[in-house]
Amino acid sequence: MNKIVANLSAAALSLAVAGTAHAAPARNVVLVHGAFTDQTSWDKVAKLLRRKGFHVTEVANPMTSLEADVAATRAALAEQKGPTVLVGHSWGGVVIGEAGNDPKVSALVYVAAYAPDRGESLKSLSEGAPPSPGKKALGLDARGYLSLDPAAFPSLFVGDVPAAEGKALVAHQIPLNSAVFGEEATVAAWHDKPTFYAISANDQMIPPAAEAMFAKRMNARTVTLPSSHASPVSHPAEVAALIERAAR
Repeated sequence: MNKIVANLSAAALSLAVAGTAHAAPARNVVLVHGAFTDQTSWDKVAKLLRRKGFHVTEVANPMTSLEADVAATRAALAEQKGPTVLVGHSWGGVVIGEAGNDPKVSALVYVAAYAPDRGESLKSLSEGAPPSPGKKALGLDARGYLSLDPAAFPSLFVGDVPAAEGKALVAHQIPLNSAVFGEEATVAAWHDKPTFYAISANDQMIPPAAEAMFAKRMNARTVTLPSSHASPVSHPAEVAALIERAAR
């Protein structure tokens, strides 16, 4: 009898330890940028988090395919030591949903981001919906890559920062391979990870109603910011605070 009790106690202890594998606060943050910008769009948020003692990595997505962007994110995750919060803005939400099943990932944070379920694509998610003002301002080049009209970029992408700053961001625009719109999600890690979402109430790229739908469907802990699409640029303190919350 004593031996049985001892074995049961050991099993219970083992389960308790396994259940608290990510109980310690995460000190690593991996930031994944979205379409029509580069990793510098995260610089303000990264600076705030580093001041709080976080180890922050800003992924440089090639924007050539979902597979390539996921590979870049997984390479960044491989360099982390310990629990890591994985954050995606805009198109980056698709990327973190694919890469977020990494065992190091303790939480996912979506910032004005797409969050497809398995089998969904950006194309299927937008079918039947009127195009957003930002989508109407997209242009396709000869290679099949999309860019946002530079003249419309400041107002449509980040209309809540000084005009000079918005114009400066145009130089960081990276074209997006239009083929990604048809690529279907295969993982949807938000089913299995604690999830957080920052809705941009004044988004001109992704309809705020769509962002609210993603957040509700994921049962994400949600904040709504009076922000343009580029909330990491215009509301870095609020975005950093949500990431810090996810880290705890």
